[in-house]
Amino acid sequence: MPQRNPMYRFSMCLLMVAGSAIAQEETKAKDEPPVIPVLHQSVVVQGSPVEVTIDRRNGEVVQKTMFSRDDQIFHILDAGINAGQHEGGAKSVEIRRFGFNLDHGGVSGGLKVLTDGVGQNQSTQGHGQGYLGSLKSLSPELIKEVNLINGPFSAEYGDFSGLGVVHILTRDTMPDELTFRMQGGSYDTARGFFSYSPTLQNTDALFAYEGSFSNGPFLNPLGYRRDNVTANVTQRMGERRQVALKFNAGRADSYSSGQLPVDEIIAGRLSPYGAVNPTNGIRQWNGTLAGYLRQEGDNGQVWKVDAFVGRSLFDHFMDFTFYLNDPVNGDAFQQHDSRLQQGANVQYLRPHKFLGMTGYLSTGANFHANQINVGLYPRIDGTPTGVTSRAQADITNGAGYVQENFSLLQGKLLLGAGLRFDAFRFDLADRVDPLGSGVENAGRWQPKASASYTPSHRVPVTLFANYGRGISTSDARAIVKNPQMERVATTDFTQSGVAFRTGRLALQAAGFHIARSNEQVYIPDDGTIEFKGPSRSYGFETKASVEFNRFVSLNGGITKVTNAFYLGTPRVYVDSAPHFVANAGVTLSGWRSWSGSLRMRAIDHYRLDGEDASIVASGNTVFDLWVSRRVSRNIDLHVGVDNLMNRFYYETQNYFESRLPGEEPMSRIHATPGYGRTITVGMTLKLRRK
Repeated sequence: MPQRNPMYRFSMCLLMVAGSAIAQEETKAKDEPPVIPVLHQSVVVQGSPVEVTIDRRNGEVVQKTMFSRDDQIFHILDAGINAGQHEGGAKSVEIRRFGFNLDHGGVSGGLKVLTDGVGQNQSTQGHGQGYLGSLKSLSPELIKEVNLINGPFSAEYGDFSGLGVVHILTRDTMPDELTFRMQGGSYDTARGFFSYSPTLQNTDALFAYEGSFSNGPFLNPLGYRRDNVTANVTQRMGERRQVALKFNAGRADSYSSGQLPVDEIIAGRLSPYGAVNPTNGIRQWNGTLAGYLRQEGDNGQVWKVDAFVGRSLFDHFMDFTFYLNDPVNGDAFQQHDSRLQQGANVQYLRPHKFLGMTGYLSTGANFHANQINVGLYPRIDGTPTGVTSRAQADITNGAGYVQENFSLLQGKLLLGAGLRFDAFRFDLADRVDPLGSGVENAGRWQPKASASYTPSHRVPVTLFANYGRGISTSDARAIVKNPQMERVATTDFTQSGVAFRTGRLALQAAGFHIARSNEQVYIPDDGTIEFKGPSRSYGFETKASVEFNRFVSLNGGITKVTNAFYLGTPRVYVDSAPHFVANAGVTLSGWRSWSGSLRMRAIDHYRLDGEDASIVASGNTVFDLWVSRRVSRNIDLHVGVDNLMNRFYYETQNYFESRLPGEEPMSRIHATPGYGRTITVGMTLKLRRK
């Protein structure tokens, strides 16, 4: 378990010392004009058939935001994504989208997350299918761009892409040779970032370190410590060839209060920031080494090849149900995941002409393999007391795809079609029950189609429609032990709408229909997967973006699910996800050296039981603010206020059975509270501008 050794005072002292040490540098630079960022670079909505559903976020907003928690990156992505913590610290967030609860990213269709082409969703993970904990090694300052795809409309992406894709691209170099950021704030929070990016001929390079600590608002201090190291070398071998090597490693340790019974909080017998079992916590570390090659041809064609190897360790000490199964010793357990993974991707892109049409071909292949030692162990006071399950799982995934886009009628009509095939091999060696071992295979085709039509270039209105089939695999342990079950669930996602864009105004409205072949729901009590049959979800989304001038912009969006249910009678509804998700933000960029953003995120109350409509989770509306001031060419000062209105809310809420000492078992709502008003101040020092 993590050591409670806060570096808060040290970091604040370092902040003051650094401010004093750079005074001379500030004096030299005070007469130099500040660098003003250009507002219109912050958001670009692309318009090809496939990309009409892509939102692109420039890394500037991410880089300047004062994050007090690493998982807050999902809060600024918007795109109808609602995310919250179960633990308040080192654990992956729970994700809800389009009326489905994706747990930690991999069930109910999944949200595929990649960093520089390396998939972050971990299959057959100790704490849930598609677990996204490795994202904690990502430093916000290194994010260059984020691409968001609303559904499984691109053939490039396979497993866990049913409800969309988030592809994060990181920097190859920094704009300054030396960058220092120091910040501190509420709840004993301290964070430091350092990068060195030398100026080299034909080479981009950087080395970065990030360290952070926080105790959170909890009565049992979180003791959350995180350390990340990132390195990159990109060699430009002529005008059309690049070779890169990237390395990223991180560790995260914390205690946790877990999800608490809401009825005990309402009765005043338990603080919302208290704990039933103070020995809960998490520890993990991961490292990834990746290589990239990009080769451009004479006629615009591009070859891209990359390969990676990753290693991770994960241990989660948790207690969901307290004394439900063992009234004497309690139900605490340890989840373990030790993983080695390898992958490679090849992609070929080529613009061309065909029967007078302009086309763009994208084709490629993917390979991903995992070797996993996964287990579940009962424990008392942090010490394992036996083995519930333990297995060696080897999962291999190979895929090939092709996608073609055509432009007709002088660019008024855009058509696209794609096809992808994924093959899986699940090899399980059960260390507790050898009879549960075995090998199973699966494969799925995934068609894609899209169209957009602009009746007149004089009227900036575009009608569009997209269809895609996405897939999400089940846990290898469940597949091998229940060979008759669904191994790969499919998500058929259809979307159609209208987009309007002129000058500084962009509007989009679209309806969607989602057909899931089989729901896969994670059961936290024993780490298994439960099947609830096929489901349907439908609704609409609206988005708007306005640039008032080159300094001020406004953007917002609403995702409304009008219904989400399982097929069959009597009707059972999909639960544990909001049906209304909204976001809005006002951004100030480069006005007299000031930048800032006021952002709002909101969800409605939502049902937690598919049959009883009276069992609901409460909604919330949260405002976050950050302000940045460039005081010289080399120095930026920052202030961030999360939960500006200090609203009390729950980040996650789930309904299941548990028992406290001296009571009978009961089904109840369990919740994790959101942080109260959190103030963070910081300073960024940049030296040797390139």
